[in-house]
Parts: sequence; structure tokens; C-alpha cells
Amino acid sequence: MDPLYKDLFDRLERFYDAVPRDAARVEEYGGLVLFVRDGGGFPFYARPRPGADEPPSLADVSAVRERQRELGLPEALEWVHETTPDLLPVARSAGLSVLEAPLMVLDPAELPNPAGLSDVPVRVLDADGPDFAADVAARRAVAAVAFAAPGTAPGDLGPEHRDAAMMELEVAALDEERVRIADGRRISVLAGTPAEGALASGIAMRVGDVAEIAGVGTLPAARRRGLGAAVTATLARELLAAGTDLVFLSAGSEDIARVYLRVGFRRIGTACIAEPALVLP
Repeated sequence: MDPLYKDLFDRLERFYDAVPRDAARVEEYGGLVLFVRDGGGFPFYARPRPGADEPPSLADVSAVRERQRELGLPEALEWVHETTPDLLPVARSAGLSVLEAPLMVLDPAELPNPAGLSDVPVRVLDADGPDFAADVAARRAVAAVAFAAPGTAPGDLGPEHRDAAMMELEVAALDEERVRIADGRRISVLAGTPAEGALASGIAMRVGDVAEIAGVGTLPAARRRGLGAAVTATLARELLAAGTDLVFLSAGSEDIARVYLRVGFRRIGTACIAEPALVLP
């Protein structure tokens, strides 16, 4: 690890460990910790255990995956390569496919005005607003359609597919979102027009003075209009205004990373996301 980045990577590790803990119980398996969500919502993952004497072993990975299968959870591992470099060959030897995603941090001096990135307005969701439930449902539907066709290339999936993906949210999930927005742990944004509705969305998760931007997605039919950049810049500006001094994200590919370069992010490392390799018939 570059000594210049050691403090930064230590802060990221503390963030990654803290985010799931208020909504999940923790189970330890050697050098790994598994977060098991209490109640509904998106499932969490396993990642390296802070303070472990040894890096995660093949036996640790196998034990976690067995427990995830037992609980009906995705067999997912996440880590920062620069912090836990020995885990990459171990995960691959376990038969996992590893996405090596560019890990990027914001240079606040390079952050542009979101209004100059797209002609589509971006708004921050208001936890007390009368349309909050509909806004959260739209944000999730946009993300579902966007990530069903990953990348930056335009496609046919558009507002009608978003509308088909809309689901009524459970009260507990909506309350959780509202509480997190109200106390500053989460920011959610939507980009769209009155005629087209929501076209892009994203969220930020904050712990103290560190925050991660995630889930930035644009309906394929609305791509190449600067929406991803505008959503990201809006989230970043809100975070900086709230006192966050370390804003980071993981790009799904090198092409997507180029979008974030336009918004003032620079690559500092690699975020690894492992899941079972797809076995073709």
C-alpha cells in the first residue's frame, strides 16, 4: 500500500465496517465478518474482519459461503484490494468471479456545478415531502432498470419499463429510508422531467465525515445526456455542504469511471466484489 494513502484506506475500512452495523447482526468466520440484515431490505455481504491477525483463508471463505447459502443470502464478498491484497487469489481459488472496480475519491476543487452537466434537473428527496413514498419507489425502479442493462451505452429500456418495475414499498423499508435521510446518514436524488418522469437516480451513505456515493443509474433510453454525472455531482455537493471531507465511490467499469472523472473523482485503488462464477450449460 502507498504510505501516502494509508490513513485514507484506514478511514474507508472503518466506514465499510460501520455502514451495515445499525441494520444487521454480525457473525465472524476467521478473517471474515458476515453482516446479516435484521428484517427486510437489501441483503448485505461479507468482508474482511477489522483487526484480524491473519488475512481471510480459503476455509473462511468456504464457511461464509456455506452460511450465506443456509440463510438464503447471495454469496457475496467485498473488500479493498490495497488493504487486503491476499484475498483476491483466495477468492478466485474458491471459484468466485471477482469484479475489480475502480475505487475513486473526490477532489472537491474539481467538482463542477451539476447544472452545467445536463439540461435535466436533479432534485434531492425530502423525507418530509408529500411525495416521498412515490419518489423512493421511483428511485428504486430506475435503479432496477438501469442495472439490468449495466454500462453507459444507450438502449431501449425507458420510462415504460421503469413504471413496470415500480413496487409499493413496505412500511418498514420506507420508514428506514426516511429516518436515514432525516438524520443525515443518507441522501437520495432523482433526475427527470415532468413529461418523462424519473430518468436517473443515486444515493449516498454517510458515516461521520466519510461518505460513499452508490447506486447511480440512468434508464438506458436516457443515457448520453449527462444524467449520471449530474446526479453524482449533486450528491457530492450535498455531502460537502453537510461537512463530509472524504467522498468516494466504486465504478462498475473503466467506461463508467470516465464519467466520474468528469465530476472531479480520481482513482486511488480497486474495490473487489466477488460472487459465484456463472457456469454456462
